[in-house]
Amino acid sequence: MLDTLIADIAARMATAPDRGQVARYIPELAKVSPAHFGIAVVTADGREHVAGDADLSFSIQSVSKVFALVEALQAHGERVWQRVGREPSGSAFNSIIQLELEQGRPRNPFINAGAIAVTDLIAEGNEPREGIGAILRLVRSLAGDDTINVDGAVAYSEAATGFRNAALANYMRSFGMIAGPVETTLQVYFHQCAIAMSCRQLARAGRFLMHAGRCPTSGKPIVSPERARRIAALMLTCGHYDASGEFAFEVGLPAKSGVGGGILAIAPGRASIAVWSPGLSPQGNSLLGTKALEELSRAMGWNVFNPPPAC
Repeated sequence: MLDTLIADIAARMATAPDRGQVARYIPELAKVSPAHFGIAVVTADGREHVAGDADLSFSIQSVSKVFALVEALQAHGERVWQRVGREPSGSAFNSIIQLELEQGRPRNPFINAGAIAVTDLIAEGNEPREGIGAILRLVRSLAGDDTINVDGAVAYSEAATGFRNAALANYMRSFGMIAGPVETTLQVYFHQCAIAMSCRQLARAGRFLMHAGRCPTSGKPIVSPERARRIAALMLTCGHYDASGEFAFEVGLPAKSGVGGGILAIAPGRASIAVWSPGLSPQGNSLLGTKALEELSRAMGWNVFNPPPAC
């Protein structure tokens, strides 16, 4: 059933006339064709169901913020929440307005300012290569794939045009929310966002959130069950920037999007899902990826707000 369902979804997405706009403010992302669509679903029994361009690598961009948050929590624990809040922003992902109103402390770890603050903790006392190495090792371990790497061209493109991110970082530095050298933190952040993965690899990397924080292959705890629930809660309420409420309303799954067109979504206890379509909505989320997840969630009954089955 699932194979047929995602094949049908992929076929409809492949011919959809309205595909959104690719992220043109990052030159390397502007080169990606909006014709792509891929989907991968890894279910709780370990089976993988894929369709479309599921094995084509793309820049995961802000989806990486989930993995950076895990890395920071592993290294620094509750200290992370001194740097970032846990509330939806209601503003664009790269807004600076709230930082001025709230003394430089970002609303949550999934907007750009919050992710930069989290990355600063990972980079603390390290060279840039050590910071990005820590995130990359985590992603490779979660996906079970040592071939995953950073797209150097995308990282360079981001660094060459990331003036607003630099402004966010320097503004937070003035409030003490960035402790290390801004240049080091930004270098790690740009490389983190430039990690390239396929839908299949990304869905594999998200399995620990489906399994209450535990790696399903090794049985090793990645995060505690409580922390896994809290990460999922942040994904649901903050994972799609100022469209997070709409995503929860229509799809009803914890998820994190990226301007590369990828989305990682979790059906707790059931599946880890990755979709990719480079065309974005005005809020910076994959237009067709969101539609595909809405169809999948509805058809499978995976919306977390669905009532439990009758006894």
